[in-house]
Amino acid sequence: MEVLLIGGAPLTRETFVEVARRKRPVALDAEARSRMERSRRVVEEVARSSRPVYGITSGFGALADRWIPPADRRRLQLNLVRSHASAVGSPLPRDLVRAMMLVRAQGLAQGNSGVRPTIVETLLGWLNHDLVPFVPETGSVGASGDLAPLAHLAWGLVGEGPLLAADGRGAEPSAPALSRAGLQPLVLEEKEGISLVNGTSLMTAQLGLLLEDGHQLLRAAEFGAAMSFDALEGNLGPLDGRIQEARGLPAQIEEARHLRALLEGSELARTGEERGQDPYVLRCLPQVLGAVRQGLQWGEELFRHEVNASSDNPLVFGEEILGGGNFHGQPIALTLDMLALALSYVGSFSERRIARLVDAKLSRGLPPFLLPEAGVSSGYMIPPYVAAALVAEDRLLVDPASAASLPTSANQEDFNSQGATAGAKARRLLDNLSRIVAVELLLGAQALELRRPRHGGVGSESARAAVRRRAPALVEDRSSSADLERIARELREGSLVAEMESGLGNAPPPG
Repeated sequence: MEVLLIGGAPLTRETFVEVARRKRPVALDAEARSRMERSRRVVEEVARSSRPVYGITSGFGALADRWIPPADRRRLQLNLVRSHASAVGSPLPRDLVRAMMLVRAQGLAQGNSGVRPTIVETLLGWLNHDLVPFVPETGSVGASGDLAPLAHLAWGLVGEGPLLAADGRGAEPSAPALSRAGLQPLVLEEKEGISLVNGTSLMTAQLGLLLEDGHQLLRAAEFGAAMSFDALEGNLGPLDGRIQEARGLPAQIEEARHLRALLEGSELARTGEERGQDPYVLRCLPQVLGAVRQGLQWGEELFRHEVNASSDNPLVFGEEILGGGNFHGQPIALTLDMLALALSYVGSFSERRIARLVDAKLSRGLPPFLLPEAGVSSGYMIPPYVAAALVAEDRLLVDPASAASLPTSANQEDFNSQGATAGAKARRLLDNLSRIVAVELLLGAQALELRRPRHGGVGSESARAAVRRRAPALVEDRSSSADLERIARELREGSLVAEMESGLGNAPPPG
């Protein structure tokens, strides 16, 4: 892959994901280097003076009124990293830590932070060698940036903190890995410790990956919904574009277009009102899934700004150094909480369709629990329980973390966003969603085959075929756990959605 220049063109979600997950190589942009060198000279001038400037000649947080003698200022930066690397819990996933490193590098490369270019080059060198610091999950309150997680990242850069082991669970010493890669531990100078730990990098990284995976699972849910729509012989009328245009919401209009494309050529979907109106889980698909799409689009706009922002403190503008609060995560926390709520709708909506598929009173002729021999066999009785359990957990996970501010740092930092917690909850909810959608896909495939010889739309049948390559039809009772986990895992990885898309043939996926 072509080298991506950091600090040059703004990062997009696509380039962000290429680095975080596909290991696209990175290098510092030449103009960004010049900007960084100019702002660094300003910091060095202050460091030689006796002026009290936060983060350079003073202590941090509630100790901001403590003047630091010149001989102690570099030790101040290293001590900051050591003391703040006090997070706890399981390690953050490898792709998320890589994303954090990228966000930190992009922010510092804007040239407002006053750090040397070697700081960004070290981060980029670690990314290019796929060296990933061990970063525990819990410790950020999302206000003075993601202090504790970023301190663990910086602790690795200086050669003291551990690396994430290849298995993604344990830790290993950083020194041998640095030696093998031909890299030297970073030696921090004035302001560089605080610039590494003071920023919204974890929250922003969580948001970027959540958006990527949220779009992927929304598309998977569209395939699942199309399968259920066909299997339940839904009425195509409510998907008519004229209905959507009458409301005028672009995301709803787009969603209806996606669904019509997936149902193209169906022999199961019907027109007309001979059976009365469909339930909302079929009739209102554009409205509900469109609302989710609208939420994702709102998140994209916030991410576009934050991933390219200078979010540490203080910042350098020309010859002036200004203290402020760009490290505060409230905009991201709000967005993460909102996206968790939006994505929970996808799971709740899917669970209600799953329930109809197995209920002979509501499924329009399908056998109970999708097995003709029901009675002797339980069929797909329990996978809907699994979906219901996941939805119940999601109802707890959508409680907004950003509403739970607690003061820290001796009340100096007295209103915190809890954005990192919002991101952690959203990641958990996304895993749940992949499993809920897996249930609908698995049961949808069975239901479509029970409607033979009639077939579903092009999208429904593509999804059915992709599921069948992973899970055989249910003929007699067996455990569904392995089938569901395999489908859910490949949904999260993206390979299953890509395969379902490829099965659309000459009908290109909607934009």
